[in-house]
Amino acid sequence: MRALLDVNVLIALLDAAHMHHARATQWLQQEIAHGWASCPLTQNGCLRIMAQPAYPQALPLAAVASRLAQATAHPAHTFVPDDYSLLDAKQLHWQHLLGHRQITDSYLLGLAVRHQCRFVSFDARLNLQAVPGARAEHLVTL
Repeated sequence: MRALLDVNVLIALLDAAHMHHARATQWLQQEIAHGWASCPLTQNGCLRIMAQPAYPQALPLAAVASRLAQATAHPAHTFVPDDYSLLDAKQLHWQHLLGHRQITDSYLLGLAVRHQCRFVSFDARLNLQAVPGARAEHLVTL
C-alpha cells in the first residue's frame, strides 16, 4: 500500500540534519517499492516550515521548493489531491479527536484511507476511530 507521508516525515527525509532523518530514510528505503505520496497540504507544510527563519536548518524558499520538486519527481511518488472537507460529517468522527493538534493528522489519515494509502507519521497519538474506514494497516508510526 502506498504511503502518504506526514509533513514531519517529509521534512525529515529532505533535511539530513533532522533528528529523525535516519529513521525516516531507513523506513522509506525499505518501503519504496510500495510507493509514496504527498498532497497539497503536506507540500505546503514542508515549504512553510523549512523556509521559516526559526527552523534550525532554514533554507531559502526556492531551495526548499527545489528539494521537494526533486523528491516528488521520483517515479515512486504519486500526488494525492486534497479532495474532501472535514465539514462532511461522513469523513470524521469529531468525538474521537483528543484536541486541536489532531485535526491535520486526522485529515491526512482520512485522505490516506480515501486513496488506499497508509498514513506515515511520527505521532503515536492519532486515533484510528476518528476516521471512518481507517484500520491498523492505514497508519504507520515511525
